[in-house]
Amino acid sequence: MPRDEAVKKAHDEGLTLVEIAPNAVPPVAKIVDFGKFKYSEEKKLRAQAKGVKGGEVKEIRFSPFIGDNDFATRIKRIKEFFAEKNKVRVVVVFTGPQMRVKHVGFDVINKIKAEFGDNIITDMEPKFLGKHLMTVISYAKSKKQEIDTK
Repeated sequence: MPRDEAVKKAHDEGLTLVEIAPNAVPPVAKIVDFGKFKYSEEKKLRAQAKGVKGGEVKEIRFSPFIGDNDFATRIKRIKEFFAEKNKVRVVVVFTGPQMRVKHVGFDVINKIKAEFGDNIITDMEPKFLGKHLMTVISYAKSKKQEIDTK
């Protein structure tokens, strides 16, 4: 219908004529309660913003002499973090006497890297900060790969 007629009809009903698709030929408009329309648009924007995740850095702590089941549990947790598109800071925590065998901590980190193969990127190389051996890893998936969290 012509624009003037649509504006008059909206005015008669006490509503507002809102242009939905201005670039369409002919332009698409809708007669709505403007307050409700604005609220629903803001709600859509909030929902979109909620879906975008900034990629936090999560931390998982290991012991240099960790058991196999504990290791498997922590690997599963790392996979969950990767599924949420987070980076993971892997920390191997040493106690007093364990500091004499620092190479075992590097072995734990290499075992983690071997668990994921080529699917991870090392964002920070392993290094000691006091009694903690730290590295940061992130998931480098291709379009076809999905993370198996089981």
